[in-house]
Amino acid sequence: MRTVDLIIKKRDGGELEPDEIRRLVRGCVAGEIPDYQLAAWLMAVYFRGLSFAELGALTDAMARSGEVHDLSSIPAIKVDKHSTGGVGDKVSLVLAPLIASVGVPVPMVAGRGLGHTGGTLDKLESIPGFSVSLSTNQFRDQVARIGVAIVGQTQAFVPADRLMYALRDVTGTVESIPLIAASIMSKKIAAGIDALVMDVKTGNGAFMAREEDARQLARTLVAVGREVGLPVIALLTDMNQPLGRAVGNAIEIVETIETLKGNGPGDLLDVTLALGAEMLLLAGAAASMDKARDQLNACLRQGKALDKFAQMVEAQGGNPRIVEDLSLLNLHTANEEIVHADRDGFISAFNTRQVGVASMILGAGRETIKDTIDPTVGFLFEKKLGERVCTGDVLCRIYYRDIERMVRAREMLRNAIEISGRKPVPLPLIKARIDHNDLKSAPGG
Repeated sequence: MRTVDLIIKKRDGGELEPDEIRRLVRGCVAGEIPDYQLAAWLMAVYFRGLSFAELGALTDAMARSGEVHDLSSIPAIKVDKHSTGGVGDKVSLVLAPLIASVGVPVPMVAGRGLGHTGGTLDKLESIPGFSVSLSTNQFRDQVARIGVAIVGQTQAFVPADRLMYALRDVTGTVESIPLIAASIMSKKIAAGIDALVMDVKTGNGAFMAREEDARQLARTLVAVGREVGLPVIALLTDMNQPLGRAVGNAIEIVETIETLKGNGPGDLLDVTLALGAEMLLLAGAAASMDKARDQLNACLRQGKALDKFAQMVEAQGGNPRIVEDLSLLNLHTANEEIVHADRDGFISAFNTRQVGVASMILGAGRETIKDTIDPTVGFLFEKKLGERVCTGDVLCRIYYRDIERMVRAREMLRNAIEISGRKPVPLPLIKARIDHNDLKSAPGG
């Protein structure tokens, strides 16, 4: 069957066979299918969706389109966690060493920030000397030796996703839930993991702002896992305000270290423990949710998680002394501006996406993948949702280098924080848990 026939078949609502999908992916990577035909097929998927069987075949073909990590020599069940992206979301930085400190290997292939969301790799690279570029052998050996590694993907890793995403980005098909799911899951399968916990963000700072859309994405991710034989659990978590109090790069490393020491903000710890307990259950390392939480809390209390973080930093070229001397992160080299409350009341709402955009303007994020990040700039929020404020109270500290960027970011930040006379109703951090029992229908468009 010709490529045009596959386009027509999907356009008219037909279901492609696994061999047809594999041929399409192979042709994409080999450069045998012109961009205009691949773009047409992606648009057909956007409108017609994919069945779970089609999505499983697409994900598997994408995962095997390039380099695949083989971690079978590591005998334990290897579990990863992935977030759909948010503001102040440094959960992976706390969670990966925490889970490894219990004895469960965590091989994590992470991403960079783009637009209003931060990136795990950018945060780690704010640690002087830390390298997120490991060879396949180095990645496997580090996971085997210390139980955790967090790296970026190479050019040879899932090339089909890179090529398809570039077309989706310029053809208005980025928001397709099946294509989002295939993109995420293909990279996780290629990383060689045995199980996955998904943190699907929803709220005004998430890509999936509507909870209905986030639920559909979560169900789709779980369904893909079922199709390819990878156990997946998804939690829907709140992103209607920054997670924790720090937004940036080095400043989020500071908050990560404080959390590993037991001094972190409650919302960050709660989300971390909820995801971590699911990871331990999937790995068979705990008999119940309560026992899993007990193990995680014990590792935090005993300093094992902090020690594991330091081991990971040292293994990947960074200075492990940062856990004792935060000045090594060079935050003191930035200037400080304080944003004060201009009225009495309660913090009643955040425009979290706007906070993320403000951090990007400040230099903590990037608008295009080629932009350079300043690791020392960022925000530290003194007040969060529901907290009482009085006129003159410190709402946020801005750490900056460029005065013009700071002024723009400060104005945007002021407009992103709402103060009113009524205390808001607290929002649940964990909105839902999705597993295979929630699968009822095809993922759709």
